[in-house]
Order: sequence, then structure tokens, then C-alpha cells
Amino acid sequence: MADWLAALHRRAELRAKAGLTRRLRPRAAGDAVIDLAGNDYLGLATHPEVTAAAGRALAAYGLGATGSRLVRGSTDVHYGLEAALADWLGTDGSLVFSSGYLANLGAVRALTQPRTLLVSDAHNHASLIDGCRISGAETVVTPHADPAAVAAALSAAPGRPAVVVTESVFSVDGDLAPLAELHAVARRHGALLLVDDAHALGVTGPAGAGGVAAAGLAGEPDVVVTATLSKALGGAGGVVAGPAEFVRHLVETGRTFIFDTALPPAVAAGVRAALDLARAGDHLRAELAERATETVRRLRAAGLTVSAPDAAVVSVTAPGPEAATAWAAGCADRGVAVGCFRPPSTPDSRSRLRLTISAGVPRADFERALDVIVECAP
Repeated sequence: MADWLAALHRRAELRAKAGLTRRLRPRAAGDAVIDLAGNDYLGLATHPEVTAAAGRALAAYGLGATGSRLVRGSTDVHYGLEAALADWLGTDGSLVFSSGYLANLGAVRALTQPRTLLVSDAHNHASLIDGCRISGAETVVTPHADPAAVAAALSAAPGRPAVVVTESVFSVDGDLAPLAELHAVARRHGALLLVDDAHALGVTGPAGAGGVAAAGLAGEPDVVVTATLSKALGGAGGVVAGPAEFVRHLVETGRTFIFDTALPPAVAAGVRAALDLARAGDHLRAELAERATETVRRLRAAGLTVSAPDAAVVSVTAPGPEAATAWAAGCADRGVAVGCFRPPSTPDSRSRLRLTISAGVPRADFERALDVIVECAP
């Protein structure tokens, strides 16, 4: 074996000993697994109106966009989706990317000027962390959800352009950031606020408009919102929304937008249909909230350590990475899919199961899944 492959093999052995092996697990269409691991919060990925809209666009445009947005990849479907997203989020404009990851990389980079200070929450998603790294800007990582620490970091760099970077609903534990307080701190210091609303869009806020809208910050000129279109909207892609001048700046300078093939029109059309359903889906959000509360109640009654249900993500602490892996595997053997998060994917080096509640799972299956999780607990 070549030296470099041998080195990779040795690293894989070390990960296996630490309980950190990761495997791809293909699933068949229409499998019978109860899904508490995916992010289809509102059950829209297979909604007939969504798949029909995607099918019509597939027949009209073909499989892919055939080019980047600035070449041949922009269609009327993309423009319609961007207008609808801006209206929903209460912003001047929005721009659709091919993934939420690229949207975050592009947004952070576009907000960075010479001497910019980035103030990033310790629990931020990898895409935000990578955006900070790629930007080349000085980054201060502050304790989780701590406006006072953010204020201290900004006070230590007077006169410098700065951006406070946070999620709204954090992807690992599902807790809600203190967005109103963070915005007040940022504005007091002349800083911008960048919020990744991925796990809140469709789930919280008026008409499901997300955590930024719920905090009363929609349309503020010093707030930029990002989100993925692959969670509550059941599709793929990402969006950056904010002032029209910033959207223009992204179109003209954003490398992850300019040099990437556009989101397929069929996906954009399906997401557009899902958006309409999500805006009118207060009954689905009520069901999500009820299920999240029930999940916490049931698991805590069984003696498990569980996060508070601020949205539809529930985190359950495991004794360690190997125990978390075995717990998730035991659930899978009994037909229940759960997320398994272990270091280095966790910001606090704590292993856990992550349950993503979905209104699309039949109620009886949801109840059974909770039983299985308790029965398989280490």
C-alpha cells in the first residue's frame, strides 16, 4: 500500500478505536423506517403539490440548470422563488444558491472587508465556521449564546467593521439564540448581524418566517439572513436575504454564487410550492411543537438528559461516542432512524442523539419511535 494510503488507513483505525467511524447508509424509496433523523420538519418533501410542481418544471427545463446563474442557469422559476423568499422573510431581496453551505460561505465572505472582525458563536454550524476561515478575517469565538461576551469582543475592537455571526436555532442542541439581545449589542457597536435561520425557517415565527422574524428583526438594514431550503421546505439549495444592495454585491462578487452551477429548476419549483404550504402551515407548526414537548417529557421521565424544545430539534445526551453509536444502531435495527452526533461534529465534545421531529411522521409511528429510543438507551 502506498505510504499516503497507509497513513489514511492508520487514521481510520484510530477513529474506529475512538468510536468515530462514519458510514454511508443508502435507503430505498419508500422504506418503512420511522424518520427522526432527517430535516423534513413539515413533511413537505413528498407532498403531492410539491412533487407535482417539481415534475412540471422537470418536463419543461430538463434535469439540471445547465450552467451558472450568470450564464444560462437563471430561470423564471429561480426569480419567482427569490421573490417569494424575500416576501416571506420580510427583506428587500434574496438570492438562491445551490446549497445552504455555499450560501453561508458566500454571505460571510461578502460581509468581510479589510480589518473586519467576525464574532462567531462557539456552537455555530461548520458552514459558518468555514466561512469565517475562508474569509481570512480575524475571528473571535465567543461562548455560546452570550450577548455580554459578544459585547466585550466588539468593545475590544473599537472603530473596526464587525459582523456578529450566529444561528437562530442551533443545529446540534436545537436551542434558540437571543437574537434581539445580539442585535441590540451589534447595533450599539455599529456591527452587522448575520443569522443562519436554517432550523427555524418554516418552524418558528409568524407564518413560519423563522427566528429573525420571530425576534422582530425582519427587514432590519443591519441584518442578513441565510437559510437552507432542504429542511422544512423539503428540497435543496440555500438562500441569502437582506438589503437589495447586498444581494447585488453577492451577484457581482460572490464566488460561491458566480462559479457554481445553479440549483436545478425542478428543485426550485418544488421548493416554491413547499414555501406556499409552509406559510399556510400553522397547524403543522402546532403539531411540531406538541410533539417536541411530548418527546422531552417522555424521555426525561425515562431518566434521560434532554435539551429544551425551542423548535423541532431535540438533543439527548449519550455517555460517549461508542454508546451513542450503539444506541443509534439499536434504534435502526428496530426501524427508527435517529441522528448520532459525536466529536468532532459537536461543539462541546459531548456525544448525543439528535432527534428531528417531523409532522409528516404518522402519530402512531412517532409514539412507537419514542418507545424504541427509551428501550434502546444505554
